[in-house]
Amino acid sequence: MQVFHTESKIIITCNKRLSPYLQQEVEELGYTPTRVFQTGVELLGTVTDTIPLNLNLRCGSQILYRIASFTAADPQALYNELVQLEWEELIDFSGYFSVTSNVNNEHILTPLFANVKVKDAIVDRIKSKKGIRPNSGADANKTVIHLYWQDDQAEVFIDTSGETLAKHSYRKIPGKAPMLEALATSTIMATGWDANSTFINPMCGSGTLAIEAALLATNKRPGLFRMNYGFMHVLGYDEQVFFNERRALKDKSTKDINFKIIATDISQDAIDVTQRNAKTAGVDHLIEFAVCDFEETEVPEAAGIVMFNPEYGERLGVHSKLEATYKRMGDFMKKKCLGYKGYIFTGNPDLAKKIGLRASRKIEFYNGKLDCRLLEYEMYEGTKREPRED
Repeated sequence: MQVFHTESKIIITCNKRLSPYLQQEVEELGYTPTRVFQTGVELLGTVTDTIPLNLNLRCGSQILYRIASFTAADPQALYNELVQLEWEELIDFSGYFSVTSNVNNEHILTPLFANVKVKDAIVDRIKSKKGIRPNSGADANKTVIHLYWQDDQAEVFIDTSGETLAKHSYRKIPGKAPMLEALATSTIMATGWDANSTFINPMCGSGTLAIEAALLATNKRPGLFRMNYGFMHVLGYDEQVFFNERRALKDKSTKDINFKIIATDISQDAIDVTQRNAKTAGVDHLIEFAVCDFEETEVPEAAGIVMFNPEYGERLGVHSKLEATYKRMGDFMKKKCLGYKGYIFTGNPDLAKKIGLRASRKIEFYNGKLDCRLLEYEMYEGTKREPRED
C-alpha cells in the first residue's frame, strides 16, 4: 500500500460545532473539502497531504486516511476482510500499534470487542507474512488504526494524528476547569478578531484564550510544539517531509506584535499557571499579566475585543454569587469597554440573563457535552445603549 502517494478519502474530525472553523482552516491551507459535516471535514489526499494538515490545524482532533471500505455483517466477516489487507506494508512487524473505533452494529455490544477483531486480523496477517507479530495496546503514540463500522458498512483508516490535535501541547498545567485549546481557538475565530488589535481576557483562568490569541497573532502553529504523530510510524514515512514542513512553520511565524494582549485574574495561582503555560508556548513576552479583580483590568483606548470565559455554575462556584458576577461583567463592558466588542462564553442561559445587555449574536458551541453560547455585545461609543435582556 503506497499510502504516502495514493489519494484516498481523508476525514478530519473535530468536536461538535467546530467544523465551520475547521473548514476555514483547511481552505486557508489550500485544500478543497468535498464534504463538511457537524463533526468534521472530508477531502481527498495522500498520507503525505496529512502532514501539513496535522502540523497546521488548530481546530481539528484526528486526521484519518482511509485504506479500505467493505461490507461486513458480523465480526467474523469483519475479520475475514481485514486479514486480507496488506498490513505488513503498513506496520513494522517489530513495531507497535493500537486500534480505535466508532461502531454501531447489532452484533457488537462494546467497541472493545470490535477493536480486538481488528487487532487479531492485523496480527495474524503480519505473523503469516513475517513470522513474528507486532505488539499492540491502548497507547496512541505509535501506529493507530481506526475502524468506522455502521450496520454492515465498514471503513478502515490510518489515524495519522495519533494523540489528539485538539490539545496543542503547550499547556503543561491545565488549571481549574480549562477550555480545550481547539475550542478556545474556534471561539476566537468566531469573533472575527483580526489578530492585530487589542485582546483582553479578564478572569483568564489557565490563560488558554490569551495564549491562543497570541499564537494566532504570531502565526505560531501547534506543530511547533509537537514531535510525534501517527503518520511517523507508518512504513514508507519520509522524515524529511516532516522537517521541511516544520521548518516552513518556523519561517512563517513572527516573534513580536504591536498591540496589547492582556490577561488578568483575581487569583495569583491562576496568573502563575497562565504565565508558565505562555512561556511553554513561547508567547509570555507578548501578554501583559495582572492579578486583580476583572473590573480593574486595563482597557486601552485602542479598540479590540474583550473576552470572558466565566464559571457556569455547573461544577464550580455558588449560583447566587455568580449572578452578581455576571451582572458586574455587563457593567464592566458597558462602562469601561466602549468601542470594543465584548464576548462572554457560557453554558448557563439563566446566568446570561443577569449580564444586563442584549447580545447582538449568540454563537453555538459545546464545551464537552455542555450546550454553550458565545454571546457578542457591541459596546457603542457615545450614548447608544441596547435594552436589557429579560
